[in-house]
Amino acid sequence: MQVVEGADQSLAYFSILPLGRISYWLRVAMRAIRSVVQSVGISIPHFADFEFITRLPDGNMPAKQVGGHMSMATPRGITVLIPCYNEADVIAQVVRGFRKALPDARIVVCDNNSDDDTGGVAQAAGAEVCREPLQGKGYVVRRMFADFEADVYVLVDGDATYDTSSAPTMVEMLIEQRLDMVVARRLATGKAYRPGHRFGNRLLSGAIRCIFGNAIRDILSGYRVFSRRFIKSFPGQTKEFEIETELTIHALKLGLPVGEMDTPYYPRPEDSPSKLRTWRDGLRILLTVIRLFALERPFGFFLGLALAFFTAATIFFVPVLGEYLQTGLVPKLPTLVVVVGGYVLAFFSPIIGVVLYAVSVSRYEVKRLAYLAQISPPEG
Repeated sequence: MQVVEGADQSLAYFSILPLGRISYWLRVAMRAIRSVVQSVGISIPHFADFEFITRLPDGNMPAKQVGGHMSMATPRGITVLIPCYNEADVIAQVVRGFRKALPDARIVVCDNNSDDDTGGVAQAAGAEVCREPLQGKGYVVRRMFADFEADVYVLVDGDATYDTSSAPTMVEMLIEQRLDMVVARRLATGKAYRPGHRFGNRLLSGAIRCIFGNAIRDILSGYRVFSRRFIKSFPGQTKEFEIETELTIHALKLGLPVGEMDTPYYPRPEDSPSKLRTWRDGLRILLTVIRLFALERPFGFFLGLALAFFTAATIFFVPVLGEYLQTGLVPKLPTLVVVVGGYVLAFFSPIIGVVLYAVSVSRYEVKRLAYLAQISPPEG
C-alpha cells in the first residue's frame, strides 16, 4: 500500500475519495427508486449522467475527466444564445447589437428549420450558426444548453424586440449579486404587446405565484441571463414556447437566487410577423403550469382533486339519499354508481399524492445534486 506523504496531499486524497463512494451508492439508490416508480409512468433522470466536483483544500478545482482526457476547470466567458426561426430580416441587427454590447462574448444563433436565409445572414453578421431539426423553441434551447459551454449564458429571442444594450448590466447584476438567473422585465414601448398578451402574462404569473411561491413578475420574458450551474442542472422537457415557464419553475422549485431588471421592449418590425399564436400558445403554457404543478407539488395537486371529487360526489348523492329516505328506493342507480366512483377517487387521490410526493423529493434531490456539482458563479 502506497503512503501519501504530506498533510496537504493526504487531505486532498481523502477529500476526493469519499465523494466517489457517495456517488456510487446514490446511483444504486436511484436505480432502485426508478424501478419502483416506472409503474406510475414517472421518469427519473439517470444519476450516472451527473458529474461530481469537489474542491481541494487549497480551494482549487481538481482535474476532471472530460472525453477521456484530464483537464482543469477553466473560465469560458460569456455566450449569447439566440434561437431563431425565419428571422432573416432582423437577425443581423440583433447580432451586431450584442457584438457591440458584449464585444468579447461568443454569439451563437440556432436556426430552427427556417424557410428564409436566417442562418446565412447571421453567419455573415459574425455569429456562429448551428441548426436544430426538431421544430420548436424548447428543442432549440435544450440543444444550445447542452452543446455550448460558458460561465455566463445570455438567452434572447432573435426578433429584435429586446434591448441589446441592457445585456452588460444584466451580466454585471448576475455576477456581483451571485445570482443564477436574471430576467429582463419588459417595459413595452408603443404597441409591443399584442392584445391579450399582457393580461395572459399577469394571469400566468399569478397562478405560478400561488402554486410555487414568490414568482418573478414577467415569467414569459425571452431575455434572460444564467449561471453555468443553472444551465447544466436544467432538465428541460417542453417543446415550444413553454420553455420560459419551465425555466422559471425550475428556479423557484430549487430555491435559486434570481433577479429581475427592467428593460425596454420594442414592437416587432412591420415586415417581421410574430411566431406566437395567442390562444394556442397560451393554452399550452397553462397546461405546462398544471403539469409541473402535478410533478413538483403532487400532494397539493391530488389533495385538490380529492376535494373536487368529494364535493361533486356529495352534490349528486344528496338527492339520491333524499329520495331513498322518502321511498326506500334508488331509481337513479347510474347516479349512485357515479357517486360511489367519485368517493373512491376522493379516497385514493391523497394516497397517490403521498406516493408521488416521495418521488418528487427524489427528483428534487437529483436536480439539486446536479446543481451543486457545477462550479459556482464567478465572483464580481
